[in-house]
Amino acid sequence: MNPQKKTLEEQLQYQTRLNDITNKIHSAKDTNDILLKLHTDLLDFFDADRLTIYVVDTAKREIYSKIKTGDEPIEIRVPISKKSLAGYCAATGKLLNIKDVRDSNELQCIDPGLTFDLTWDKKTGYCTKEMLVVPIVYDRYLLGIIQLINKKTGECFNQTDQSAVLDISKVLGIAIFKNQKAAQAAKPGKFQFLISNDILTENDISEAIKRATKIGKSTEAVLMADFKISKEIIGNTLSDYYKTRFIPYDENMVIPGELLKDLKPGFFKTHVFVPVSEEGGNIAVAMENPDYLPARDVIKRIIQKKDLEYCVSTREDIFNMIDHFFVGSGKEIIVDSGSIEDILGQLKSEDDDEPEESEGVAEDDRAIVQLINKTIIDAYSRKASDIHVEPRPGRSNTVIRFRIDGVCQIYQTIPYTFKRAIVSRLKIMSDLDISERRKPQDGKIKFKKFAPLDIELRVATIPTAGNNEDVVLRVLTAGKPLALDQMGMSDQSHKSFVEMISQPYGIVLVVGPTGSGKTTTLHAAMAYINKPETKIWTAEDPVEITQEGLRQVQVIPKIGFDFASAMRAFLRADPDVIMVGEMRDEETVSMGIEASLTGHLVMSTLHTNSAPETITRLLDMGMDPFNFADALLGVLAQRLMRTLCKDCKEAYHPEKNEFDGLVRAYDGNFKRLGVSYDNSFVLFKPKGCSKCGHTGYSGRTAIHELLVGTDHIKGMIQNRSKVKDLKDQAIKDGMTTLMQEGIRKVCLGLTDFSQVRRVCMQ
Repeated sequence: MNPQKKTLEEQLQYQTRLNDITNKIHSAKDTNDILLKLHTDLLDFFDADRLTIYVVDTAKREIYSKIKTGDEPIEIRVPISKKSLAGYCAATGKLLNIKDVRDSNELQCIDPGLTFDLTWDKKTGYCTKEMLVVPIVYDRYLLGIIQLINKKTGECFNQTDQSAVLDISKVLGIAIFKNQKAAQAAKPGKFQFLISNDILTENDISEAIKRATKIGKSTEAVLMADFKISKEIIGNTLSDYYKTRFIPYDENMVIPGELLKDLKPGFFKTHVFVPVSEEGGNIAVAMENPDYLPARDVIKRIIQKKDLEYCVSTREDIFNMIDHFFVGSGKEIIVDSGSIEDILGQLKSEDDDEPEESEGVAEDDRAIVQLINKTIIDAYSRKASDIHVEPRPGRSNTVIRFRIDGVCQIYQTIPYTFKRAIVSRLKIMSDLDISERRKPQDGKIKFKKFAPLDIELRVATIPTAGNNEDVVLRVLTAGKPLALDQMGMSDQSHKSFVEMISQPYGIVLVVGPTGSGKTTTLHAAMAYINKPETKIWTAEDPVEITQEGLRQVQVIPKIGFDFASAMRAFLRADPDVIMVGEMRDEETVSMGIEASLTGHLVMSTLHTNSAPETITRLLDMGMDPFNFADALLGVLAQRLMRTLCKDCKEAYHPEKNEFDGLVRAYDGNFKRLGVSYDNSFVLFKPKGCSKCGHTGYSGRTAIHELLVGTDHIKGMIQNRSKVKDLKDQAIKDGMTTLMQEGIRKVCLGLTDFSQVRRVCMQ
């Protein structure tokens, strides 16, 4: 036979086989059908020993084996990165034709970081050598990978093989894309969840869509407003449809400053998405339609080299997030404070290689001033008690945290180059020495001087590792006293405490750690006895709560006007009641006891853990036990613990062992609570909703432990009895411990036991 004729016949036969493969692809019903019919034909056509076809898992940024031959596990998953041959092909879109995958020089010529993982070969005993890897692409979108391994003849894959597999990948890309679109078209409607669960009818959904189109709002917004569907149900509906997480708007959301740098709010509103958070390198993005490929393409362009989680949210919530991130909650107080976008844009360093120790920017720079003002205003708006500015060592970002309801939450991260300017600005506002970085300093900020918000902040700077300084600001909001019956005391404790503060003389102490509400309780007590016929002097540092009728004094320790000096002055000013902000030293305590013995009612605070411990602490400080016993009316110990959110807390029937644990922890007459374990006994647990920032907790309540100065207690003080003996006697006299009071509030459904454990040990 003529050699030329033989070649033409071979070419014709080759083309016929190729056409047969492409026809099978076109005739397949769905993607799985395509791949199942294809793998045997491809092995024969290319004379290959093994074949793997990968498809893309966009959510996890991986490719996984859909069809394969050999003894590998059921599914192989490979990251879309340059760390593997298939991953490299997926990441770059380049065809790979490798003669020997074990030849590192050949791989290095393709890419210096490219390697071949021998793990599978070692496990199976198979020897991989030649490999042809081609991406399956449609309209620039990666849909999968074809990977052919080892020619049966031992030869390399040639140019003809390359050309053929490229043709097949193009046809396969078109077919897979069309099948995916058809599958999506056949997919139940976005609101099928509402119909399937008999929440709404198809007519309701159609009507909601018509109304939404007419008024220019999203269908979800109409369903919530006109059909009274809760956001939680809408979230479940969208999550079920898109198979991803639902992220609702929350006014306390942490602003992801680093992800928003150099971008405009209009850009995010145009594409209806916004990055929400970053945890462990994973970035969550809220989208109206997580399946919309062009929007995903935009996201990949602006957020590079990151693992992305495409989450769903409503259009209105996304716009609210954008407004919150770029304007913030302080906009109603300071109109000209600037948005987060503008501030971070101004904070952009001109030189990314700027040394860590560089001052970066001046402390009076407009952007720094705006940032500090906005931070303080947002802290006030969110009812934060403290602001923590925490510069991290090296080139790590500075973190700003708020303490809200006793728990720290991240508010913002700032580039490391501006940590000096931020700390210096706070020092200037506090009248502190900005050149002193080696010693702690403390001061105050009267914020009204810097912005139209009348609050005061107590400032403490502390040198930390890496030649940094932390700054902690306590927000001191001027307010009115609470009523004593709003303090959350039990009826018995309230009655006994009222009797104490109604006495003409003696000493009453309120004790607990910093931030436990001691000053609030004392002001509630003074409000109860504040009458025109009673003269009340107070010495405070600072004056946080003001009351009409009280004569309130701000002590200034720097000039020698401390609590002891104030008390000496009060005793010459005809007082009936003296309140001292804190008994910090022996002199102040001694003067308080003497004042109480000379016909004055003295109230003060002390930092101790419990009421019985307060007595031994004062005796250890050198107080005369007989004078102290005569003067003592009582000691109120208290704590603040988080309460469950009223809007989302969940009732449940606890197991018997959980109930028994409460009984053991109560360590007393549990029956007096009036509860027993039966089928009707319920406790509550946190769930989380938009109103509580999805924490399950909102607000705080106080628990109290009131030791009354009875004759038995006074006798034990004179005999210097131990703490345990004092506690046992106080319980006999009717004292309820902090733990017992906490468990009472657990049984009332105000909180859960974990919060009680956080604030008291026994």
